[in-house]
Amino acid sequence: MTAELHTLDSGGEGTPLVVIHGLLGSADNWRSLAKQWERRHRVVVLDLRNHGRSPHLEGMAYQAMAEDVLAALDRLEIAQCHLLGHSMGGKVAMTVARLAPERVASLIIADIAPVTYDHGHDEIFKALRHVEANAPANRREVDALMAKHVDEKPIRMFLATNLERDEAGGMRWRIGLDHIEAGYEDIRGEPAGEGAYEGPSLLLRGGRSHYVSDDMLPAVKDILPSAQIATLDAGHWLHAEQPSAFQRTVTDFIESLDQPSTS
Repeated sequence: MTAELHTLDSGGEGTPLVVIHGLLGSADNWRSLAKQWERRHRVVVLDLRNHGRSPHLEGMAYQAMAEDVLAALDRLEIAQCHLLGHSMGGKVAMTVARLAPERVASLIIADIAPVTYDHGHDEIFKALRHVEANAPANRREVDALMAKHVDEKPIRMFLATNLERDEAGGMRWRIGLDHIEAGYEDIRGEPAGEGAYEGPSLLLRGGRSHYVSDDMLPAVKDILPSAQIATLDAGHWLHAEQPSAFQRTVTDFIESLDQPSTS
């Protein structure tokens, strides 16, 4: 079943920039950057299934999530877009580009490679479940509960963007946690589809992140043979740690494609 994804759409003319968040992220995490890009482009930011304000559905396979994105593009009457995906969203974006390359004017991948990763979220899932089991009344209590499993304050703050008030006034997760955990083997796996995306592409990676090491670059080139590689002085959440450099690099890449050829 295809999910009707929640979207934030700036409107405007020209080829849109469509942004896909990562695991346990949401469109809300991209509002500040979207406002910068909106000065020159139409920007659409999506909530993937089981995230943000989108429906909770069984299945986190990349084929299914890519079909959700393509359905959203159809609904928004976007024939072609610049497609940007961070982390899990980057694998969704690669899958979209493989399934429907004619819909992708360019592909921008943020700190993810098309490889299978180790289990890296076990403690995060434990933290989320610990909060779920204890029905905290406020964000301070949520943070204290998560701290039993996640030491890093920035990660706890990021996870807390998924909180909402329940009917009784307490705090709960708005994500489809059951479906995400059940689909985690798919999430950590490779993008779906076959072959390479031959269009223009950019891979941004964090210099202090392990997600795209040098030995993964051949796998990147197999799927994105024309990829430009840019490394920012950041960790995995490079768009949050270095927003100005991230915004500028993406903008320069997109606008370079609009320049007339000098040959």
